[in-house]
Formats: sequence, C-alpha cells, structure tokens
Amino acid sequence: MTEVIQPKEVLYCGVCSFPPEYCEFGASFKKCKLWLDENDQELFNKLYSDEALATATSSLSIEKQEKIEKDLQKKQAKEEAKQERELQKKLQSKVILKRIERTKRKHAIAISGLEVFEIDMKKLAKTFASKFATGCSVTKNAEKKEEIIVQGDVGDAIEVYITGLLKEKGLLDIKVEQIEEKKKKKPTTPAIPPQ
Repeated sequence: MTEVIQPKEVLYCGVCSFPPEYCEFGASFKKCKLWLDENDQELFNKLYSDEALATATSSLSIEKQEKIEKDLQKKQAKEEAKQERELQKKLQSKVILKRIERTKRKHAIAISGLEVFEIDMKKLAKTFASKFATGCSVTKNAEKKEEIIVQGDVGDAIEVYITGLLKEKGLLDIKVEQIEEKKKKKPTTPAIPPQ
C-alpha cells in the first residue's frame, strides 16, 4: 500500500503575486505587508512580529542590521519614486484618435498613445476587429511608435471603449482626443482656352 502525498497549498500575495516570504524582495513591500496583515494574521505574525524579526537578525551585528535596514528603505523609496513617475507620465499623456479620410466616403481611425498604459496592442486590435466587424491592424507610425488602424468611421464607439478600458485600470483623468485629417486635394490647373 502506497501513501498518497497531497500537494502543499501555497498562499500568494495579492499585491506582487510572490509567496509572502519573498515579498520583501519585491517592489511594493509596504503594500504587501498591509495585504498580508489583512488577509492572514497568523502568517503575518510569524514573519513580521517583533520576536520573528529579533530571531532573524540576532546573528547579525548591529552595524550590519542598520546597513540592511538603510539599504531596504533606500530601495523602497527608489521604487516608490519610480512608480510615482510612471503614474505621472500616464496621467500627462493622452490618446489620440485620428480620423483619416480615404477615397470617396471611406474613413479609417488611427489610434496612438496607448503604449504608455501597458496595453497589448495586438489583443486590442483583435477586440476592435471583432467588436466592429471591420479590418484592424497594428502598425508603426512616423515616430516609430505602435498605433492601431481601424477601417471605418467608428471613432465615437472607439472613444467610449478606450475611456472605459482606462477607467478599469484606474486612470480616470486621461484625455481621449479625436482629430480629423483630410486628404489633400491636388490643385487643379485652369484649362487653357483654344486659340
């Protein structure tokens, strides 16, 4: 008769997705500690209570403990500043929907400015293609940045969809701006009257 070994259940952090024992090596240690305190008090006490910290650092000299603490605080401050800069960059940027006139009464919409928000452009292009039943592709524009080209005059519906998508990510103050690009007409030369 063989003994069946059950798999071990592992708790993963709701903030950084590491096991709680490894959260201190991640970028958002303070948030992870708060999450663990709210969700698993027993494990929190095992890892971060005064006795647990004293036991973990008892073999280190005082200078080494202070150095480790300073390094950890410096790393956390640096990471928080980086996250704040990224958030400010996102809040200052805007999404541009350019309506491009093609032949006769046909139009296309070029969507640019989404790369800042860490949105998968190819998945979004597929979503637009199926949602609006039209052709859609991802291309590089003149500034070497990716943009989505959607065939058809669906700018208003795209604006509503993108605004909702950004709200889901917690970005409420992002501007989604529509502009129009007319096709340049060739100047006509006046006909020369016959002599």
